[in-house]
Order: sequence, then structure tokens, then C-alpha cells
Amino acid sequence: MRKFIILLIIGVFFASCKKKRTIFISAKNAATGEGYAGLGFVLKETKGYVTSTGEVQKKVYEGTLNAQGEAAFDYKLKNNRSYVITTLVPDEELCYINNTSYTLSNLDDNYKFEFLFAGCAYRILKINNVNCQGPNDLFDMDMKLLYDMEYIAFGLPEKSGCYSNEFSNEKVPAGKWLVEWWVNRSGNTDYFTDTVEHIENQLFVYEINY
Repeated sequence: MRKFIILLIIGVFFASCKKKRTIFISAKNAATGEGYAGLGFVLKETKGYVTSTGEVQKKVYEGTLNAQGEAAFDYKLKNNRSYVITTLVPDEELCYINNTSYTLSNLDDNYKFEFLFAGCAYRILKINNVNCQGPNDLFDMDMKLLYDMEYIAFGLPEKSGCYSNEFSNEKVPAGKWLVEWWVNRSGNTDYFTDTVEHIENQLFVYEINY
């Protein structure tokens, strides 16, 4: 019986022990690469059960980012807790946010968390089939943010014939964009690509003549 109690105590001790981790976070302007100096962040701890008012969560650490928009701190994570780190959103108009919070696990090996934000630019996109050969002409295009290729930015469904259009004064994330388009005439497909940069709060006019 005594042996069982000792083993139980040891098991409880290891289940509730803490693992000291160094946590790195950064918040940067995705368009310019500049850090958000002085931006606040918070680490919250959640216990592994839910009450009538929701999960039991408390703030266990908070701080501000340095001049480079970065911070590093040590914290001991409990095995029976989950943790969420959040950052404040910059006080400006934003058109891109990659994340505002991350969940930490004490089983993870990587404790580096990046928050990316980007302001807004304005774009006029003009597309003109200036060499139209008839209704069998096909045109397709995509525009993607180079700092987040998974971001759904702009995609134009395949257009046929003598297609022309203008997309006026769109509000889009600032930064560098990859432009790709395909032109099919007489069964032959040509591929084109370009890289353009949209400056925050500025108007950018981009024209494709195919």
C-alpha cells in the first residue's frame, strides 16, 4: 500500500511539473519588414477543464516588443495547462493580418511566433485583349502576395473572346505581389509573370495588354 502511495505521489509530481521554455515572438510589417516597436503581448494560461462560465484562463505574463519589434522571455509551462500568446493589433488601418494569437504546447520544440501585419494600398487593374483573334481566345490570371502565397488575393476565372475589363480603386494589402497570367490562342498557351509592389496608402495602376 505504501509503495502504491509513493508511486502515485511521484506520478502526480511529474504530471504537474513545469518545463522552462524560452519563447520568442516578433511583430513586423509584412510589406516593409519593419518591426512594431512597443507593441504589447500577453501570455494566457488555460486550465484543462471548463466551468459554467467557460474555460478557466488567466494572464500569466505580459510585455512589450523592443525597437526591432521582437521579444524573448523564459516561462515554465505546466504539463496540465494550455497556453495562448496574443499580440495587440497595430493602431492603423490594416488589410492583412496573418495571426493575432498562437497556441503553445509544452510538447513543442519550436517556440518562435511571428505576427505579420500590412497596411492598405489602392489598385486599378486594367486588362485588354489588344490582339483578339476571336471567341476562342482564353485568358487566365492570378495575383498573390509574395509574403503569403497561401493568401487568397486576386484570381480571375478564365475569360474567353475579346475580353477587356477594369477593376477600379481596389483596396488591397500593401507589399510585393506576384502576377501570373496565361494566354491561349489557336491551341497554344503562353505564360507570363511579373512582380509589382504596392505602397501603403498609394494608388497603383497595373495594365495587362495581351
